[in-house]
Amino acid sequence: MQLGLIGLGRMGGNMARRLMAAGHQIVAWDRSADAVSSLSKDGASGASSLDDLIARLDPPRAVWIMVPAGDPTEQTVTMLADRMTSGDTIIDGGNSFYKDDIRRSRALAPKGVNYVDVGTSGGVWGADRGYCLMVGSSDDAFARLRPIFRTLAPGQGETLPTPSLDLSKTTAHEGYVHCGPPGAGHFVKMIHNGIEYGLMQAYAEGFDILRNAGSETLPPEQRFNLNLPEIAEVWRRGSVVSSWLLDLAARALADDPQLTKYVGFVQDSGEGRWTVDAAIEEEVPADVLTAALYARFRSRRDHTFAEKLLSALRAQFGGHVERPR
Repeated sequence: MQLGLIGLGRMGGNMARRLMAAGHQIVAWDRSADAVSSLSKDGASGASSLDDLIARLDPPRAVWIMVPAGDPTEQTVTMLADRMTSGDTIIDGGNSFYKDDIRRSRALAPKGVNYVDVGTSGGVWGADRGYCLMVGSSDDAFARLRPIFRTLAPGQGETLPTPSLDLSKTTAHEGYVHCGPPGAGHFVKMIHNGIEYGLMQAYAEGFDILRNAGSETLPPEQRFNLNLPEIAEVWRRGSVVSSWLLDLAARALADDPQLTKYVGFVQDSGEGRWTVDAAIEEEVPADVLTAALYARFRSRRDHTFAEKLLSALRAQFGGHVERPR
């Protein structure tokens, strides 16, 4: 199948190469001429501009966008919409806010241009492992793009389908799924990332407790000098907490047991905040996911004014003196 692809960063470039390896025809464009040139050497048809990309595609066209969420995606969708005709399809594979997807889909509908949002999970490992795809689109758009989704997805592999799942009615066991109309794909991916925050925070806190099991604040007989790389490794085998995230933690700890390469300044990419916003709108308690997001905020600060006020209050009501630094 022929597909236009805009944005040839780590994920976009890897996705293009995975598709080409399976025989799909990729027409690629990026603001970086070097990125286009590199992918052209691997077999892509390199476009010199957005207009050139559109001209190289046969109608009905399908163009996949892999650029940062927010203004870059908004501008790209707008520019594509101005150049596309009825029956064409715009696919946003980034991490856009699902309400933006709904708005864009409605704006494109009068022109007959399909809008598809694809929550894409897999990161830099996806080129080899495949990408988990959560799709929001019309039924017809999903059906047309299935060859692309099937190639990008990991496939069933060694993970057997859940016994009670009706495989005649879903593609979920292949690693891609039609979640619903436009917006649904990025909504599901948003919650996926919120859960990811919670899982990562749970591992982080658990290993921090293990690391401090030898603290001098504990009675000598309760102190343990634990080997974290070995614990991470053994948990990968038969444990109920095993996961790909644990695999990555084990790798990081084996490479650098003290994690000396990191300072612990943890960014968030937006989906965690949107997840908490959605929980508030739905009036759904999300204690763990919210706390995990706040932990990332806390990681970026030294002692806050709030913590200074807490110390001041303890000193005022109880004469408690702070420990010297």
